[in-house]
Amino acid sequence: MAEDAQAAAAVAPGGAEAASVAEAGELIERAHAAWLAYREFSQQQVDAIVAAMAAAATANAERLARLAVDETTYGRAADKTQKNLFASQRVYGAIRGMRTVGVLREDTAARLIELGEPMGVVAAILPCTNPTSTAIYKILISLKAGNAIVLSPHPAAMRCICETVGLMHRAAVEQGAPDDLIGCFSTPTLAGTQAMMRHAKTRVILATGGMGIVRAAYSSGKPAFGVGPGNVPAYIDRSADLPKAVGDVVAGKSFDWGTICSSEQSIVAETALREPLLAQLRQQNVYLMNEDEAAKLGALLIRGESFAVNPKCVGQAPQKLAAMAGFGERVGAEVRVLAAELAGMGKQYPLSAEKLSPVLALFFLPDRERCFERCRDLLRFGGLGHTVAIHARDEAIVRQFGARMPAFRVVVNSPSPLGSIGATTNLFPAMTLGCGALGGNSTSDNIGPQHLMNIKRIAWEAAGAAPAAVPAQAPAAGATCGCRHAAASGADNAAASPGEAALRGAVERVLAEHGIRPQAAATAVVPAPAAAPAPAFTPPPLPAKPKPVAFVCEADVREAAAQGRKIAIGPKTIVTPAAWDLGRERGVFETSG
Repeated sequence: MAEDAQAAAAVAPGGAEAASVAEAGELIERAHAAWLAYREFSQQQVDAIVAAMAAAATANAERLARLAVDETTYGRAADKTQKNLFASQRVYGAIRGMRTVGVLREDTAARLIELGEPMGVVAAILPCTNPTSTAIYKILISLKAGNAIVLSPHPAAMRCICETVGLMHRAAVEQGAPDDLIGCFSTPTLAGTQAMMRHAKTRVILATGGMGIVRAAYSSGKPAFGVGPGNVPAYIDRSADLPKAVGDVVAGKSFDWGTICSSEQSIVAETALREPLLAQLRQQNVYLMNEDEAAKLGALLIRGESFAVNPKCVGQAPQKLAAMAGFGERVGAEVRVLAAELAGMGKQYPLSAEKLSPVLALFFLPDRERCFERCRDLLRFGGLGHTVAIHARDEAIVRQFGARMPAFRVVVNSPSPLGSIGATTNLFPAMTLGCGALGGNSTSDNIGPQHLMNIKRIAWEAAGAAPAAVPAQAPAAGATCGCRHAAASGADNAAASPGEAALRGAVERVLAEHGIRPQAAATAVVPAPAAAPAPAFTPPPLPAKPKPVAFVCEADVREAAAQGRKIAIGPKTIVTPAAWDLGRERGVFETSG
């Protein structure tokens, strides 16, 4: 990714690295001291601070966006403004009423209390592709969870990030926050960032950037939320509303010139849709490259040995990309995306990888099954666990597709970058999207304050514990031991086999060591009645399964779906074909009998 390609800029010459390491220690120590005071704040005080910061970011959203574009040259100011507002309004709206301080929940019936416990100091690493919006988002969720935060800006976005942090810091302090609760590097270097992550008082890491910095976060020995790359395929099914589907993909791919990692990287569709789909792409201002143009752009965009995105191409307009590749005169001002049909995928096809720019790969395959396989393979080629998109009106196809894809966000009938972050869907609004174990991440969630706090649970006994089994007590002095022999009985000893006599002798020696002497005379002992066993836990009986119906037609299924109830079917139930298809689609059948 571009973050890795520009990481060398973070390695400062001379004594700057030592200064950065020293600054990391100072920032973390000061943030920790501020957090010790902040952890005593009430929910009302925390909420007032978070609200003030969100308002300050909203008021400055456009100015910060322009600063980001001017400094990094990535993306479009109008789209970055929308990303800033997404963080300051949509994310804030989702977390505003969330309880994070003190008692979170009390269940009197279960006798259970849950308390919020902040983690401490959050170490946040920021990218150059979405610098200001990510800073707003990470500061809001960290302070909402009751934490302090120290931010390490990407060197290519230093000024715009520091400006963002400064205005949010001022808003927080004006509401009573401790002065050092929000800290930011003035000299970010790789060494300083690593020192920040490994500091003894750093409690959790929020890492956004290239795989190098994400791996460093996970290897720091601290809990970390880092996200992997995205290589998002958008599958367009035969059942899709084709003009809307193409419009959504073009809108997603051109948004901020493709700098969001969940932007569409390719379109996958059946060969039967090829001509109408290409016509729609042309109609919606997509330039279809020929084979020679695609080869030139691929060589420019993806670097050979490293197979990394050329940082000079990240977030650039299609006209600029075409000019850099040598065919700019053919690309008009109205073009929003460049696209190329590819015969295959993998390293021999550079445009099949994540591109971080308004460039799409197109794949047409013979049937739906082959399309599903291509989407799966594209995710494995650099996007495992991240995001996939599908455009279809057939809900059964959507469900089947979603279940099979190795991605944890399946965006349906929406631009992928906006759907994945929760702008056009009901996913939790976030700008850090976990890729789960598939992507080497600690979670598959959209990250929020709930991930930056621990929950303490106070639990009362709800049911008496069954007593542990008590071993049989050795007989007291003057009593016989638990077996039927009397230790001093010569007759019994005489009758015993050599092995049994040796065993009895060993038992008697152990008893003697504990001060227990067997009774001299062989007296039969009547064992005490066994204690009544403690009542075992008996789970509540399972509800009886409903009796299967004899016949189901399509009208029965529609009525059940409308009423939100299930239809019990069994081996002898007759189900019409139309009812069977609709019932499986609506999920109303329940096997019984």
